[in-house]
Amino acid sequence: MTGGILTLNAGSSSLKFALFAAGEDRPMATGLADRIGPEGALKIKDGTGAPLPRSEGSLASHGAALHCVLDSLRAAFPGQEISAVGHRVVHGGIVHDKPVRLDAAVMAELERLAPFAPLHQPHNLAGIRAAVEAFPQAPQIACFDTAFHRSHPWVNDTFGLPRAYYDRGVRRYGFHGLSYDYIAGEIARTAPTLADGKVVVAHLGNGASLCGIRQGRSIASTMGFSALDGLPMGTRCGQLDPGVMLYLMDQEGMTPAQITDLLYTQSGLLGLSGISNDMRTLEMSEAPEAAEAIAYFTYRIQREIGAMAAAMGGIDAIVFTGGIGENSRLVRERVCATLGWMGVELEPGRNAAHARVISSDVARTTVMVIPTNEELVILRATRALLQGNERTAA
Repeated sequence: MTGGILTLNAGSSSLKFALFAAGEDRPMATGLADRIGPEGALKIKDGTGAPLPRSEGSLASHGAALHCVLDSLRAAFPGQEISAVGHRVVHGGIVHDKPVRLDAAVMAELERLAPFAPLHQPHNLAGIRAAVEAFPQAPQIACFDTAFHRSHPWVNDTFGLPRAYYDRGVRRYGFHGLSYDYIAGEIARTAPTLADGKVVVAHLGNGASLCGIRQGRSIASTMGFSALDGLPMGTRCGQLDPGVMLYLMDQEGMTPAQITDLLYTQSGLLGLSGISNDMRTLEMSEAPEAAEAIAYFTYRIQREIGAMAAAMGGIDAIVFTGGIGENSRLVRERVCATLGWMGVELEPGRNAAHARVISSDVARTTVMVIPTNEELVILRATRALLQGNERTAA
């Protein structure tokens, strides 16, 4: 069989993947290794959505999980070759504003960026190393979540700190760039008039952020130096007065490691509700704390949509994407409920049906729901950079 492309998206405890045949945009297989460790689980399905059997390999580490994934794919598609592997890498730093072919020098540079994204970058790099071991002759391509935001104007890229820190890389990078790249492309393909305008994209999931996109380029993002800033998320706090962290250190005696754990894993929807980080669970709960967590989440989205509109000098459309954005009619309804002043008006039936356009016919501002596809962005970038005919058997 001709060589395919494998895309890998390694998270802190997960490995999302897709296998594409040569020249095809529809995947042959997709899957997710979740809760990597002693309780890891692996689910794989083919291009029609039918489940595929998984191998009995270990999911104890990212490397072991990748080997289990590859064994499963070999069994499902015997003889399939891999011509290249595309990777999502959270942090590309100041330099990388486009995908790049990985080599030792680039890997060393990305290793140096690990302190900028301590809970994401090491796992991305672990996935790359495991893929290099499995496919030593295949080109490995890195696609960066920060790259889409390198077009920020300086005022949206800096903090009010001495300029020396900016020069050393302390700046607003923004994240979820692969998702925003895909949505911007979809808008250009299906709604070219909107693509020339001012669009706020709400990527809402366990990680959540907003991006103001003007004429297809990122103008501002709610995420800043780290993936903690901006909106509250599943377990991350979102925007926080820096004085709170000083208080936690000085008065509560918390160490940097304890504060990191608090802000990344104990906060957000989970911390506010005391119940769950899963929006589906919170929506079904009758506990007042669940309702308050949802109220805070949607309020912060409303507030930041206004900020994005101000940064762009207006707004023509809002696009919801991500697991919550695509599937929670309640969150979309709550977010849009107070945005009539900017021309937002939902059509309830369309919202309930998760239609692509959920705003009313008379609304001044279009509201859309567009499922994101980061794997397709990685695939296309990998194809664009692929050189030669290097192949290795899967």
